Amino acid sequence: MFLFSALMLNRLSLSAKLFFRYIPPSSIVTHGKLFSTRFSMNMERCVVRCVPCESKLTISFNLNGSNKQMLREQTEPLGKALARIANSIIKGQSKAKKSKPNKEESETPEGDKPEISLRVNEKRVPEETVNADAWQNGAVLYVGDFKYKVELNPPTFTVSELPASLMAGFPVCPKLEMEFGDLGASKFKWFKESSPNAHMSGDQDCWMEAGHERVFTPSNLDIGLRVMLKCTPGSGPRFGEPKELVSTGVVEAGPGTCTFDNRHMYTQKVTDESSLRVVSYNILADIYAQTDLSKTVLYPYCAPYALEMDYRQNLIKKELSGYNADIVCLQEVDKGAFVDSLSPALDAFGLEGVFRIKERQHEGLATYFRRSKLKLLQQYDIMLSKALMTDPLHQELLEKVSTNPSLKEKIENRSTMLQVTILQSLCDPSRILCVGNTHLYWHPKGGNVRLVQIAVALKHMKQVVTEKHPGAGLIFSGDFNSTPSSGLFQLICEGSVSENHDDWASSGPEEQIQVGLMNPFQLSSACGVPAFTNYVGGFQGCLDYVFLEPHVLQVEQVIPLPSLQEVTTCVALPSVSHPSDHIALVCDLKWK
Repeated sequence: MFLFSALMLNRLSLSAKLFFRYIPPSSIVTHGKLFSTRFSMNMERCVVRCVPCESKLTISFNLNGSNKQMLREQTEPLGKALARIANSIIKGQSKAKKSKPNKEESETPEGDKPEISLRVNEKRVPEETVNADAWQNGAVLYVGDFKYKVELNPPTFTVSELPASLMAGFPVCPKLEMEFGDLGASKFKWFKESSPNAHMSGDQDCWMEAGHERVFTPSNLDIGLRVMLKCTPGSGPRFGEPKELVSTGVVEAGPGTCTFDNRHMYTQKVTDESSLRVVSYNILADIYAQTDLSKTVLYPYCAPYALEMDYRQNLIKKELSGYNADIVCLQEVDKGAFVDSLSPALDAFGLEGVFRIKERQHEGLATYFRRSKLKLLQQYDIMLSKALMTDPLHQELLEKVSTNPSLKEKIENRSTMLQVTILQSLCDPSRILCVGNTHLYWHPKGGNVRLVQIAVALKHMKQVVTEKHPGAGLIFSGDFNSTPSSGLFQLICEGSVSENHDDWASSGPEEQIQVGLMNPFQLSSACGVPAFTNYVGGFQGCLDYVFLEPHVLQVEQVIPLPSLQEVTTCVALPSVSHPSDHIALVCDLKWK
């Protein structure tokens, strides 16, 4: 909505005069004859955008082939708005006179200017009526012999874009934002070129209809062709002005078989109301994939084009959509990817998402949920270091951490987030879930930092499910950067970790503290302990988990991970057939 307003204001600032082109009397008669039959069947549109919370309204219509826009105060009398139109025509006359060598031919008597009025059921709207009340849906604006049917706040696309990269076999998900409408009520028609560069001819026959869903998946037969989307915004029986979007590039060949293709065989349908399919996935932020370190040291085996954002986003969108999940917890999500790529795509597949960016970073956490099965109740996100330092809930732990200033400073400098999302089942409102999503400190020698982080996270979520949402079950997933032999895994799955655990000395005696920790939850690892969830040239191991409360949810199915052969086809991850250095965990959970 605000984007639409900004665009309107920008246009007005660039063309402050808003003059209407003068039409000589002879032309008015001719145009009247040409358009009289057309208007009797289908009048031109006059689009009025009027939102109660804003002070101005926008009036937009076409006159003599030119789009006209006016920004007027909602409280202004209608007569002033109509006078503005009339004055603009007179000023247009003056411009026409100056541009013509024969002054006599361009002169038009003042009385010959077209009559301007607004009517409802053929009755003139009194000119003292304020604009907000005058411009009713279905009213008719008369500008001489031209008539325009007023459409008040019709469904309108404020953003409409196709992705830059298209690949055969991968879904093309347009980015669409709208006001006064519903994407579910909108219409979509996809077209493809009849032959390469056929659209350059300008011939309408160059486009062949290819689909009518919101998402289009090109085939190998479409390689080398551009695609076009004609989308019409809708709201119930009302439809707005359609948009035509032509891809900037052509459909390119895909990578062939991907690591996730076999996994999709287990997730072809959405689970029923008694179950939930959960995904946890570190998708590798673009800000990390594009560094020189990544290209030359971390992933030198990966083809450079396969590390590009557009390429990887194609793979990520196909992989995630194919899981038909109910809850998706993502880590290392670029802010731009969340807004421009992931959310438009997953929205088309029925998922709604919330995002939490790391402070001082350009990436963060995203949690998506299936809107047909779950609804968002509340969010309780925290930055773990800030919560430790300021929340009285963690006072005792803070005192112990403070005994080692070096460790305390390291923890304070971490911007690690915990995303906490409360979801409620639509079919059974008594079923409430607290979904935790996190990405803990990455350093191999940071086991002590991660123990402090996990202690803060568990205690925070316990307070949420005890005081804010009593009875809510817990799903806690993410990239914990901890192997099954770590103190963190022991704390979560066994319930406690001793003050003498080796992880407290993981970064040397100068940053060591001795703290015994207890887990306030009884949790187990839904996907067990895979051989690896992270597979790069220098490390292979299990770092990612989905933890749950067995008394609330039981594991129904764990989707098999890619085999070692699949993962190492291109040496390691990421690769042309896998978009991240991590592997998604996918499991079906059944309500108890």
